[in-house]
Amino acid sequence: MILLFPIISLVAGFIFIYLSADSFTDNSARIASIYKISPLLIGILILGFGTSAPEMIVSALAAFKDHPELAVGNAFGSNIFNIALVLGITAIIKPIEVKWKSIKKEWRVLLGFMLIAGFLLWNDSDLSFFDGSILLGLLVAFLVYTYYISKKDDHEFDNLPSNVDSSQKWRTWRNLIISLTILLVSAQCIVYGGINIAEYFGVPDLIIGITLVALGTSIPELAVSLRGVFKNQHEMVVGNIIGSNIFNTVAVLAIPGLISTSVISLPKELFYRDSIFMLVLTVLLGLSISRSLSGQRNNQISRFEGAGFIVILCVYLYFLFWN
Repeated sequence: MILLFPIISLVAGFIFIYLSADSFTDNSARIASIYKISPLLIGILILGFGTSAPEMIVSALAAFKDHPELAVGNAFGSNIFNIALVLGITAIIKPIEVKWKSIKKEWRVLLGFMLIAGFLLWNDSDLSFFDGSILLGLLVAFLVYTYYISKKDDHEFDNLPSNVDSSQKWRTWRNLIISLTILLVSAQCIVYGGINIAEYFGVPDLIIGITLVALGTSIPELAVSLRGVFKNQHEMVVGNIIGSNIFNTVAVLAIPGLISTSVISLPKELFYRDSIFMLVLTVLLGLSISRSLSGQRNNQISRFEGAGFIVILCVYLYFLFWN
C-alpha cells in the first residue's frame, strides 16, 4: 500500500505527458510561424525553457527541503539523459536532419557554459550564492544574445504548419500554456512517484537526482522530440535539447546556490564521473552533426550515432551503480 500511490502517479504521468506533447509541439510551431521566428529559436527558448521547467521546480523544492545534492544531481543527470537517451532514442527511430551552421553557435554556447559551471564548482568543490549569481548572469546574457540573433537573421519556414492568422494568436498561446501545464504536472507526478519509490528502498539523494528524478524530468524532452521528428521539425528537436541543457546548466544549477542558506558541499563523484560524461556527450553531439565517420559534412544524427549515445548511457549507468 505504501508504494501504491507512487506507482499510480508514475503511470498517470507517463500517459498525460505523452498526450500533451503533440499539442505543445504544434502550438510552438504555430507561434514560430506567426512571429516569423526560426524553429531553432523556438526549440531553444520556448521548448527548451518549457521542458526544463520540471528541473527548475524540482531544484527549487529540493533546495527548500534541504536536499541540495538531489537538485545538483538533477541538473547533471538531466543533461546526460537529454543527449544520451532522448536524442539517442529519437535518432534510432528516425535520423535527425539538421544543418551544422544553424546549430553551431548555440552548441558552442552550451559547451562554454558547461566549462564555466564546471570551473566554478571544481574550484572550491561547493556551490555558493556567488556561483549561483554568476550562472544566473550567464543565463541573462544568453537570453539577450538569442533575442538579438532572432532579430538579425532571416529564416525559412518550409517545415512549419501553414501560416496562422494573427487573430488566432490568443488561442494559440492559450493552447500552448495549457499543454505546457499538463506537461509540467505530468512530470511532477513522475518525479513524485520516482522519489517515493527510491526513498522506500533507501537510495541516496545524489543517485535519486541523477537517475530517477533526471529521467522523470527528461520525459518532456523525449515526448516533444519524438513528436517533433515525426513532423520533420528537426531543428526544433535539436534546439529543444540544446536549449534545455543550457537552462539546466545555468538556471537549474543556479537555483540551489541562490536559495540555500549555506554553502553546498559537492561530492567528488560529480567531477570525475558525472561532469566528464556530460562534457563527452556534448562534444559528441556537435561532432555527430558536423562530421560523419568519413570526416565529411554530415548534417544529421544517424541511427548508428543514436545507438552510440545509448551505449554511452549504459556505460555511465554501470559506473554510477558500480561505485
